[in-house]
Amino acid sequence: MIRCYVIIFFLLCGYLPINLMAQKRLTLEDLNSGGTNYAAMSPVKKHYKWVGNELVESDGKPEKAKFPKVTSRDHNIYVQFADGEDEVQLTHDGSRELVYGEAVHRNEWGIETGLFMSPDRTKVAFYRMDQSMVTDYPQVSIIGYEAKHEPDKYPMTGTASHKVTIGITDLTDRNNLQPRYLDLGDVTDRYFTNISWAPDGKTLYLIELNRDQNESHLDAYDVETGKKKATLFIERDDKYVEPMHPITFLPWDDSKYIYWSQKDGFWHLYLGSLNSKKGEKTDLIQLTKGEWVVMSIIGFCKKDKSVIISANKENHIQRNLYRLDLSKLPSKGEGAKMTLLDNGKGVHGGVLSDDGTMLLDIWTEPDVPRAYATINTRTGERKEVFSAPNPWEGYDIPIYKHGTLTAADGKTELHYRMVLPKNFDENKKYPTVVYVYGGPHAHNIAASWHWASRPWETYMAGEGYIIFVLDNRGSENRGKDFEQVIYRQMGQEEMKDQMKGVEFLSSLPYVDTSRLGVHGWSYGGYMTISLMTNYKDVFKVGVAGGPVIDWKWYEVMYGERYMDTPQDNPEGYAKCSLLSKAKDLSGKLLIITGYNDKTVVPQHCLNFIYECNLAGTYPDFYAFPAEEHNMKKHQSVVLHERITQYFNDYLK
Repeated sequence: MIRCYVIIFFLLCGYLPINLMAQKRLTLEDLNSGGTNYAAMSPVKKHYKWVGNELVESDGKPEKAKFPKVTSRDHNIYVQFADGEDEVQLTHDGSRELVYGEAVHRNEWGIETGLFMSPDRTKVAFYRMDQSMVTDYPQVSIIGYEAKHEPDKYPMTGTASHKVTIGITDLTDRNNLQPRYLDLGDVTDRYFTNISWAPDGKTLYLIELNRDQNESHLDAYDVETGKKKATLFIERDDKYVEPMHPITFLPWDDSKYIYWSQKDGFWHLYLGSLNSKKGEKTDLIQLTKGEWVVMSIIGFCKKDKSVIISANKENHIQRNLYRLDLSKLPSKGEGAKMTLLDNGKGVHGGVLSDDGTMLLDIWTEPDVPRAYATINTRTGERKEVFSAPNPWEGYDIPIYKHGTLTAADGKTELHYRMVLPKNFDENKKYPTVVYVYGGPHAHNIAASWHWASRPWETYMAGEGYIIFVLDNRGSENRGKDFEQVIYRQMGQEEMKDQMKGVEFLSSLPYVDTSRLGVHGWSYGGYMTISLMTNYKDVFKVGVAGGPVIDWKWYEVMYGERYMDTPQDNPEGYAKCSLLSKAKDLSGKLLIITGYNDKTVVPQHCLNFIYECNLAGTYPDFYAFPAEEHNMKKHQSVVLHERITQYFNDYLK
């Protein structure tokens, strides 16, 4: 009653103190990237650029195009030699079966483009992909008066894969733009990745991988003749090799390059040298060393012969910026001298000035939405430039927690995040949803804003749920052994770790284990159904988006890396398939798919539903028409409304 009188008093005075003001609820329109209010509710993003060594604000617009400008369109390659000039078509026989200038190998091994300009922009190397031998997946477009058959080339594990060659066109003679091709021989079941140019433009480097993906070759090819000049390095692994980065030449010495490898168990940098006469291989010198991973090369400072990198040396869930001194090469068994450049906390990225002496540090921490600072890479002097205010000030904000627990192997530390409702009361019992991804090339926990919590987690906390997220063994940035536990048995060790998370939740008095849910997308959809069918009666409700059901229906490069072929590993494929688990489904399960998913094709979930119908277990099903693997724009809001409603209907 006293509180009511106080509120009335302040209302009569015309204002309320902050601690008595009604807090606003964050909606999916505020939180989701497809929401109508998302931009206004995101941390302020500044646009800066270096002019010499001076940092200035920019308009954020893309830099002006450099010419000649080479692009790919409708499976062919085009070049524009100068601004305002008409394009010239370089290839003419491109089709859905013969593709020029586009990313190949299903975008694995870091491949994001199919065009590679030489340093002086006088030549372009490009991928040419023949996929005529690849089986079509029968996608259908329902847009328009009549549905249309729009097949997609999809090489499933154990089936024929496409064939890739590499062409080069000299752009200096407009009258002769005929491409020539590297002499690669028979390209069947060979993968060509991580293309890069020599600084003088006379040699093209690539990393070739065999179809078994257990051996890679760093090769050099003569640009003029197309002949192989040398194999500089061969890497082998009992399970798989996964080259993700092209070599990078030192700007002060064209005979030396940086090579990335996990050969000591973690992603590290090595220095290679070329014999200037023969291009012969030499031993690699290890530049970084330790039980942590290098994440990126940001650039170089030529003046003091250093390279600026990012790595998680400080903590598994951080990314920090370092200066790596290459002026004096390390002794064998030791890494080069590393100097931390940032504040040693959070998740950082950087942009170097042209000469590499100044660095723009862009970072976030659990309680820092976004911030900017400049760093002198030679002296370490650091000046903060801007710190974004909390865009959620005045709104109901949940409680975000981070912690660690021990994996199912009894020794490995795993990181988790927990999101609790704003007015959390440990004497109450809350419905709890485990959000999971669990697969390689991803992690959910980071020392960024709110411990990298997804917007939907914030929304669900507002709905009265606890959200729990655990990065199990098999996820990224923890070294080769950590990831390779999934080899030939995807989902198995990951589930064991996730159940350690459930064991932890069960120890908490405020978690209502009779109302435990699970949700994930893609690999996380696979994990959701795996957990619900392998650990019956643990999860009351699940939502599986775009789920893999049987790895024999997944694409060649990713699927065979981790599982080998169905012919070579029939026991593993059978063990990991969810088709035989349809009879074990208990609880309420919603399966969601994009009707035109080209990543995890609908054949997966439809076959699982078919088996469930035979077994009488009957999951629910929801399809997004005209959408692919991830829902775009406002359809993403609709998706998360649907997911939330399902949990509210059956778990809350």
